[in-house]
Amino acid sequence: MTRPAMLMLGLLLLSLFSVGTVSAQQKFGINYGQIANNLPDPTQVSGLLRSMNVNRVKLYDADPKVLTAFANTGVEFIISVGNENLQTMAASPGAARQWVAQHVQPFIPATRITGIIVGNEVLGNNDTAMAASLVPAMQAVYDALAALGLSGRVTVSSAHSVNVLGSSFPPSSGAFQEGVAQYVRPLLDFHSKTGSPFLINAYPFFAYKGSPGSVSLPYVLFQPNAGVRDGGLVYDNMLYAQIDAVYAAMKAMGHTDIGVRVSETGWPSKGDEDEVGATAQNAAAYNGNLMQRIAMGQGTPLKPSVPIDVFVFALFNENMKPGPASERNYGLFYPNGSPVYAINAGTAGSGSGSGDGSGGGSSVGRFDPYSSQSMFSAASRLGVRRRLSSLTPLLVLPVLSALLAC
Repeated sequence: MTRPAMLMLGLLLLSLFSVGTVSAQQKFGINYGQIANNLPDPTQVSGLLRSMNVNRVKLYDADPKVLTAFANTGVEFIISVGNENLQTMAASPGAARQWVAQHVQPFIPATRITGIIVGNEVLGNNDTAMAASLVPAMQAVYDALAALGLSGRVTVSSAHSVNVLGSSFPPSSGAFQEGVAQYVRPLLDFHSKTGSPFLINAYPFFAYKGSPGSVSLPYVLFQPNAGVRDGGLVYDNMLYAQIDAVYAAMKAMGHTDIGVRVSETGWPSKGDEDEVGATAQNAAAYNGNLMQRIAMGQGTPLKPSVPIDVFVFALFNENMKPGPASERNYGLFYPNGSPVYAINAGTAGSGSGSGDGSGGGSSVGRFDPYSSQSMFSAASRLGVRRRLSSLTPLLVLPVLSALLAC
């Protein structure tokens, strides 16, 4: 990957965190997965994310090395309780107290832990014992936090596949699967009582891969298209339709007081031969266009005044994830810190990008975000943060393109 291409991705990310309003900054996060044997030390990851001004990170566990590495950085963390712990916590609240005492209490306040995700995609997987344990386990974790005076600082939620919806199109007809309704009702009551958001893992890529002949690629990539009408609302992308379908499903169960946050979304830069659409160009288009909308503080058609709240998947490619090739190629970065692809910041919706996801950053032998070769160091030397600090997100993108054209 060329130096200008590396700078393009770095400058777009930098603009998202350094230039946007405070509310826009708070609506973007990164999923930091670690199913790999070649990832950099958490202290080095801390340096990378701080150089990008990323201020929210989601973990799939509560790795003490990571939480320690980010102490006193101001980065907000959402940590996770694994599915394997749910039944024990539901049956014995003492297990939840022990977990909080071990994974939360020692790190606060130096590390800003602001949320705990209890279980990942538990509902709809045919494990009724685990599904029945979900809300009791969440309540046990919440009670453990409350006993320490932390329930007002740390929210408790759970992440769900968008497939918990039995109906999602049109969005206004959103409804939960009949088989999970008995578990969703107490879950929504918990969210309403505690003020925590409903989290969804939403991947328009899967819809396109499954039906490329009937699902419009521009519609899933946030590119110009005719859109889909639902009553008086028009949807120009699938992710917003999925979010609003969840709002409709919750309303059908009597709740309009719960926010929806996207705990995972992304697009793979590479896949197996039968994984249609898994290319670096499409990944660059999806993530680049999504980041631009986040920077603008955009809301969905149903909730236009509520900026979308998204955690992008993922920070790094993870070489030990099981499953199809796409599972190992969702990262924005290679483990050495170089970007997997370029994001064209100047032409929103063009879907342009470069690289084939095959390892273009392999020539960078040592992970060092502050080296003279680092795109983030280069951005700092150009004074981008200082010179763009007074501009709005809408002005940032053409300015960045002009800088790189010089």
